[in-house]
Amino acid sequence: MTTATRTVWDDLVGQRPTIEVLQQAAAGQGMTHAWLITGPPGSGRSNVARAFATALQCELRTGCGACEACRLGMAGSHPDITWVKSETSVLYVDDMRGLVQSAAKFPSIGRWQVVVIEDADRLGTPENPRTGNALLKAIEEPTPKTLWLLCAPTVRDVLPTIRSRCRTLTLNTPGTEDVARFLASHDGISETVASFAARASQGHIGRARALALDEETRSRRREVVSIPARLTSLGSCMTAATNLAELAKEETEAITADAEKRELGELQAIFGSERKDLASRSYRAALSGLEKLQKQKAKRRVLDVIDRALMDLVSVYRDAIALSVCAPGMMVNEELRGDVATLARAATPDELLRMIDAIFTAREQMLEFNVPPQLALESMTVALRLPGGRP
Repeated sequence: MTTATRTVWDDLVGQRPTIEVLQQAAAGQGMTHAWLITGPPGSGRSNVARAFATALQCELRTGCGACEACRLGMAGSHPDITWVKSETSVLYVDDMRGLVQSAAKFPSIGRWQVVVIEDADRLGTPENPRTGNALLKAIEEPTPKTLWLLCAPTVRDVLPTIRSRCRTLTLNTPGTEDVARFLASHDGISETVASFAARASQGHIGRARALALDEETRSRRREVVSIPARLTSLGSCMTAATNLAELAKEETEAITADAEKRELGELQAIFGSERKDLASRSYRAALSGLEKLQKQKAKRRVLDVIDRALMDLVSVYRDAIALSVCAPGMMVNEELRGDVATLARAATPDELLRMIDAIFTAREQMLEFNVPPQLALESMTVALRLPGGRP
């Protein structure tokens, strides 16, 4: 008995209306040269872009999943699909200019030259739009066989001059049941673990898979969501802030260690014996540039890890509000019902809302205003201290 081939669309969770639009476009109906795919973290922007880019190259124009073009596209190795993902806080103008030049070439084996920019929100700001301006002309006057797919959390995160020239698709946050079914069918996860991971991830597919498959990820999350009930004194607030920063640093180091070692090895291979010459200016300059880039990547990864932890914290306070007002349905942190009840007894719904505001303020301070994480987290945890200093 043969197993039916999965199409490129099969792993997109909770996005049926969007899939139908893109399937029609891949078949030639409603096609345009620039698309902006928006949706909250974890909604699957990159996965949708990958499926669409692959379907555009598909020999059957359907995203069949079986042809050579589909296999190459889904593996990320199709020569006519270019992926741009920033591991720093911004996309750089020189890199974008080079991308625009290469994107103007005709496809080598496919029907389109497709460029996917995963972090279009990092193309600049209205006050400093240089990187976006480097892309603007290519989108305004595209070559006949070039197609741009831009991804961002919201339309507002993209420069107005860019977004006004794109067709926008907004993704939904996948429902808990959809995510749980995906984990069970795709990864063979048990119903109990799949249900927990789907709730805890709040619709974030990648996060849900990590929680379902990795005990260390689950352990780190348990540490984070247990913080609110422990914030009963100034000392506990300072300790919690330090622990959050340390958890983020440890997770980032685990992610970056192998990547940095590989990047250094690649650089040394490029320069060969020349790197052994301490007087080699070119090697020292390249090494300095690599070290600078690695520091920028590490800084961004720390912020991304902290950001995810903050969203986990928000889920605890939202659960407390839901419990206070007797809202129906299962909580995100059902396993922490005791801690959530402690918060609900210690603070009113209005006070809990102000605590959520404090979390988002810390997030904004770090991501937008470059406040050192330790300082922002200390200010946040003090604002989260339980009224009266005890449960």
